Amino acid sequence: MKLDLANKTALVTGATGDLGRVMARTLAKCGANIVIHYNSNEIKAKELQREMSEIGVEALIVKADVTSEKQLNEMKDTIAAQGWHIDIVVANAVIQYEWTTILNQAAADYVSQFESCVMQSVYLAKAFVPAMIERKYGRMIGINTECAMQNFAGQSAYTAGKRGMDGIYRVLAKEVGEHGITVNQIAPGWTISDRDRANNTEHSESYEKTVPLKRRGTDQEIANAVAFLASDMASFITGAYIPVNGGNVMPAI
Repeated sequence: MKLDLANKTALVTGATGDLGRVMARTLAKCGANIVIHYNSNEIKAKELQREMSEIGVEALIVKADVTSEKQLNEMKDTIAAQGWHIDIVVANAVIQYEWTTILNQAAADYVSQFESCVMQSVYLAKAFVPAMIERKYGRMIGINTECAMQNFAGQSAYTAGKRGMDGIYRVLAKEVGEHGITVNQIAPGWTISDRDRANNTEHSESYEKTVPLKRRGTDQEIANAVAFLASDMASFITGAYIPVNGGNVMPAI
């Protein structure tokens, strides 16, 4: 059995990042054409576009600040001008910052997380969901985090942004489900990426001992979950927050 995304087009925000580029490759290997979003790393975006061509799908590069409604609308117009429509949106981009305690965290960091988690999700929905409604088909996939359930010391800005994002996705799932659109979230744990492989930092005994599967997950395992939710095999799943972290957090009933 194969996840078949042929004749579908997926937009991946933050596609040049450690997780984003593996998501883009995986969706492409399932047959989807890819819109590669980036904000600053044009070189990596072009490398990824060449990879997509080698895989045998089409790829379009778009640049935008995901915290700007104006720029995301311009991105939508750029995509439309190429005659493309978006079937799958993967909201993966997020602003990075230095974590510290609430008493020491800069107020600007809370704003940046709200903008890149909550408002990015709102802007993407406003930009792409109306056309999905017209076609009676769509997949909205948000990349959340296990931190949204952990609430550990030092995580406050990130957790606040991602918990706000969770609210947007759950409400959106109820608002657009009647149109054949699914809206789901994936919550990675501390994930092994190419950066870890290059730096030989794949393992952390202190973290791994808390995980029931006793290891860190990989970027490919996160991308596999994205591809599944994007496919028709997940056609009756919506409103879900799915941890992909070896059981490190477990939503309760």
